[in-house]
This record gives sequence, structure tokens and C-alpha cells, in this order.
Amino acid sequence: MDAPSTLKPAEVAVVLIEQAVTKHNTRFDKTFFKACLAGVMLSFGGLLDIIISGGSPSLSDSNPGIVKILGGFVFPVGLVMIVLQGFDLLTSNLMIFPMAVIKGRLPWWSIPVNWIIVTFGNLVGSLFFAAILSKYSGLVVDAPYSTYIRSFAITKAVTPGWYQILIRGIGCNWLVCVAVWQAAGAKETYSKIIAIWFPIWIFVACGFDHVIANMFSLPLSIMLHADLTTAEYIRKSLIASYIGNIIGALFVGLPAVYFYLGDYNAGGLTNVEEARIERKNSETSVEDKRDA
Repeated sequence: MDAPSTLKPAEVAVVLIEQAVTKHNTRFDKTFFKACLAGVMLSFGGLLDIIISGGSPSLSDSNPGIVKILGGFVFPVGLVMIVLQGFDLLTSNLMIFPMAVIKGRLPWWSIPVNWIIVTFGNLVGSLFFAAILSKYSGLVVDAPYSTYIRSFAITKAVTPGWYQILIRGIGCNWLVCVAVWQAAGAKETYSKIIAIWFPIWIFVACGFDHVIANMFSLPLSIMLHADLTTAEYIRKSLIASYIGNIIGALFVGLPAVYFYLGDYNAGGLTNVEEARIERKNSETSVEDKRDA
């Protein structure tokens, strides 16, 4: 019998807390540039989504659901590249830093410091990609792509109410954090890719709001003269989706602390250590059987 290919939930929870500690101890300049690259990587997935969704106007008119499924299917490549390269994306940090603070591994001020640095890093990377690799490259400045991008801004940030964008942000990061959780529990690279792919596919196809993904698509639409101002984007989309993403992250992180990490106090990692010992004994048993 082979050893398990995935970590147990308690082990995943402590891995995520250790990731937060590592990120907290990373120099601010490195955190910022890793966040910039994360914004670029996520935008690659966003651009591919636009190429498919925006390049299929006839199919969108006849069967919009299929186009959403196809566009959503390719978007997860961005998060896959972020996770495998170890870059910093805000939406996953919204989950792991509160977990580490609750368990006493990090001070409370680590949350705003990291979130602010990563937010601006993700924004810089997303804006760079939107302006240089998307607009000035000429890839999406002509129809049907430009038409799709401008209409996307209306349906994403103008038509919905503020509370609707907030709720969509909750659903989005609930799924994103599930994807990150599953990837942390997987050992093999292909398992991590699969673990990430399906939750992200769901959130994109359903139309939920990811604050960092919107930092690429909505500024790009403004650059292409959509009927959306920068002030309206910040007031209505960015703030609402940001708050929603925080709540969605807590819907994954807080239950994990409650279920798997014992009471809310520093040093309460007994359950995790027991899980590690049990896992080690299981692996030792497998090796003994092989030797026999």
C-alpha cells in the first residue's frame, strides 16, 4: 500500500500558517516584486479568457453559457503559474494571514502590512500587463475584442449594484481559497494543477468578482474608452470586491482553524502535531511492509 498522496486537513492548515510566517519574514521589496509578477501571471489567464470569450461573438449570441464555460476553463492557468512559482497573490493571503494571527504565529499588524504591499504589487503587475502586453501590443485593440472588453466593463462594474459585487466577491474568493487549500494539500505538480483548476473554472464561468483579476480587465476597458470612469471603478468595483474577497477568504480560513487547530490561542498546534505523527507512522508502516 502506497503512502497517501495528499496531506490531511490538519496538516494543510499548518502548512498554510507556515506559508504566512514565511511571507511575513520576507523582505518587503521581494514581497512587492513577487506580487507584481503574480499580477502579471493572473493577467495572462485573463487575456486568454478575453481571446476566447471576446473572439466568439456569434457563439456568445447563440449560446452564451458555452462561451462562459470555455473562457472559464482557460483562466486558471494564471493561478497555477502563481502557485507553482511561489508568487504573492492577495486573495490567498487574505486567508492565510488571519489564520496565522489567530494562532499567535504572527502579530496583528502583519495583516495590513502584507495586504497593502501585495495589493499595490498586484495592481502594478496588472496595470503593466493591461497597458503594455494587451493594449500597446495591439492584441485586443480591434473588434471583436475591444467591443467585448468595453461591454464586459458595463456588465461587471456598471450594471450590478454595489452589494451584488460584494456578494460576488465572497463567492469568488471562497472558491479561490478552496483551490489554494487543495493545492497545498497535494504533493505532485499535476495534482496541484488539477486541485487549482476546477474551483477557479467555477468562479470565472459563474461570473464572480476577483479583485485582482478585475485590476487587469477593468482598467483595460477604461484604456479602451469603455463607459466607466476610474473613480467609479474604485468606488463600486474595487472596494466592493475587495471586501467580498476578504469575507470569502475568512469563510475558508476561520473554519479551518476551528476544525483542525484547536482553541484560538498561541501554541495550540497539538492536533496538527498528532496528525504529523500519525502520518509518519503510516509511512513507516508502508516502508516496513515493502522491506518485508
